[in-house]
Amino acid sequence: MEKATVILDRDFIVAAVDEKVFGSFVEPLGRCIYHGIYEPGHPKADAHGFREDVLEVIKPLNLTLNRFPGGNYTSTYRWEDSIGPVEQRPWRAEPAWYCIETNEFGINEFADWSKRNGSGIMMTVNLCTRGILDAMYVLEYCNFPKGTYWSDLRIAHGYPEPHGIKYWCLTNEIDGPWQVGHTTGTAYGMLAREASRGMKRVDKSIKTVLAGSSNPGMPTYPSFDAAALEESYEDIDYLSVHHYLSNAKKDTPNYLAKPLSTDKFFRDTVSTIDYVKAKLRSRHTVNISFDEYNTWHGVSESDEQRHEEEKIWAVAPPLLEDAYCQEDTVALGGMLITILRHADRVEIACMSELVNCISHIRTSASGVWVLPPYYAWLHFSKYGRGTSLVTRIDSPKYDSTDYTGVPYLDAAAVLADSGDLAVFAVNRSLDESLPLELKLRGFSRYRVEEHIVVESAGPKDTNTEREPRKVTPHSRGNAAIDGGLVSASLPRLSWNVIRLKKIQGSAE
Repeated sequence: MEKATVILDRDFIVAAVDEKVFGSFVEPLGRCIYHGIYEPGHPKADAHGFREDVLEVIKPLNLTLNRFPGGNYTSTYRWEDSIGPVEQRPWRAEPAWYCIETNEFGINEFADWSKRNGSGIMMTVNLCTRGILDAMYVLEYCNFPKGTYWSDLRIAHGYPEPHGIKYWCLTNEIDGPWQVGHTTGTAYGMLAREASRGMKRVDKSIKTVLAGSSNPGMPTYPSFDAAALEESYEDIDYLSVHHYLSNAKKDTPNYLAKPLSTDKFFRDTVSTIDYVKAKLRSRHTVNISFDEYNTWHGVSESDEQRHEEEKIWAVAPPLLEDAYCQEDTVALGGMLITILRHADRVEIACMSELVNCISHIRTSASGVWVLPPYYAWLHFSKYGRGTSLVTRIDSPKYDSTDYTGVPYLDAAAVLADSGDLAVFAVNRSLDESLPLELKLRGFSRYRVEEHIVVESAGPKDTNTEREPRKVTPHSRGNAAIDGGLVSASLPRLSWNVIRLKKIQGSAE
């Protein structure tokens, strides 16, 4: 294959990468919580019921933020069901996923788990079926110090200190007709504006997130977002958008190109936000909360059959547990690169979801293992902190079913505060390795610390409980540096991290 080149110039930056993009999403859907992060009585569970073996896999991700409790789950959520003595909490029909919710794991349990994991919380309120006052009440319960009904109730439940939750989603995907409470952008924007104003009267330190489009393919995108923003712009801080990539049609070259649609989604969303800003002559800047994203191939045939035959209505049934594989690693890697490319406007990002359901982490009664895309997420979180640099890419290209001129190479680079440099790259080719030439401008005296590669024999290779290490990273990549030129060969269908170490004592 022809060579691909990337030019990096120290003076050309995108922005500092916000710590909040290293987040996740935890919803009482399938086995994400129950039999996932929480399983009282399990041999590896602690005194709170949190599975220690699962925490051991999650902690290396160094998550900064976890979104809770939904998701579609939010649309009929009664937050007060999930507080107080567990034995007194009501069981509810959960119509979004046709399950039974026991409410055993609630707000305080999630706060405890987040502390164990060292991560913050982004709370979602059920605005469209419960209303403004309910949103103010749950905020008061969580954040008010003491001396009111709800804050004193929290104290009575054993939590004398406020949870101090800063980020609040003003419902979820309300643009979708599948949502209970579905409404128009204008009506929702008016409601969200008043909710945000009311909530900020209770706690002026919070930041609120307007629920935007659930995916860029919605017929109401971006008009829904524009209408909602026009009603609420000055009173909210972020616009939420969601995006999942699927290979349901089993067209791998086309699937690997789909991060191009994520890139366009970001650009179009920024244009929509800034149009409203200009129209309102505002000085306020709203940024993006990308608080649901992942690869997701949809409800499986077995899930659909179970829904039809049993109507589910079970507690924590296994749902949406795709067998994510090597091709998902490369597709997800493209999404992660796109987040870094838009670091100037994407300030929050939450991988959906954390365990089992739409997840790269899987559990059974006997253990926990990870699927190949987990490693791309791990590397993104470990080496993606710092300043995102502009990448000038020249790559050979291919055409797919829905895309033309797809570059085989996609790449992003992050300069750490230490001066170390991390280059993230994917090779979309199913057949050939890709020669890479990386030209460094304004950098001096670096050495290759490591060239990490995630590759496999075939695009469908994955890990299982029986074979948990079939696809794992290795550091046998061949990146080399000579002055300001880095050369490497990226294996076919691979995720790569080239780590360049600044030599001690050197100065730019």
